[in-house]
Amino acid sequence: MAKREAGNFYWGFISLGYHERMAIYALYNFARQVDDEADSVGVENLPARLANHRERISRCVRREFGDDPILRVLSEAVDRYGIPEAELQMLVDGVEMDFSRSRYATFEELRAYCNLVASVVGRMCVRIFGFDDPVALERADDLGLALQLTNILRDVREDAVEMKRVYLPQDELARFGIPERALCEGEILPGWEDLVAHNVARAQKYFATGYEVLRHIPRRPSACVATMAGIYEELLKKIERDPGLPLRERAALSKTEKLRVVVRSWLSSA
Repeated sequence: MAKREAGNFYWGFISLGYHERMAIYALYNFARQVDDEADSVGVENLPARLANHRERISRCVRREFGDDPILRVLSEAVDRYGIPEAELQMLVDGVEMDFSRSRYATFEELRAYCNLVASVVGRMCVRIFGFDDPVALERADDLGLALQLTNILRDVREDAVEMKRVYLPQDELARFGIPERALCEGEILPGWEDLVAHNVARAQKYFATGYEVLRHIPRRPSACVATMAGIYEELLKKIERDPGLPLRERAALSKTEKLRVVVRSWLSSA
């Protein structure tokens, strides 16, 4: 599932040791299961399905996985790496928030959402990698936030048109004079470049502090994390150079651009 559905994620961690790699993929697969089912069951059935996934997590922690293959691998990861049940439950909280609200008044509200869908994933990954200082968990929070803020800029039009969701804070849209209509229609208004610059700068700040996690985890996973983060940072730079890009199309890196990131990340960790 990880290879089929998340190429960047899959290849970013392909060089990890077997147990670490399977634990990372199990986290991804579980989160994807919850998210995909939420998209398909309908809002009226969502509470019951999310309750089912919360119970799956509780059974996973108790190592009662039955014939559930993803839960079996995830249960091994929870036991081996001491992943707290509360952090797994936060993944479900994030999906629930995505379906209970579609707008965020301020960045602080958005940050709370990002903590559930991105930062906590970074925390669990760091637990799997191993770390030499608890500050690594805080820096993982920052890096996860940077990645999610990049996602939000990259997908701004797609989210508004297809998902009817606007993640950019409402107070910032108002401050820069950008109505939601412009996001849906791809209209580049005078304040758009300033709004993008504001959000790029904020993401860059969290990349800067987030990269400090690399100092506290082993070399091999450090190179993997640097690769993943580097790909997203290059996406952010592409948007910075061309602020209108997210309103025209989904920003992406070519294979050559990704390869450059991979080589740079591994050379710097050698």
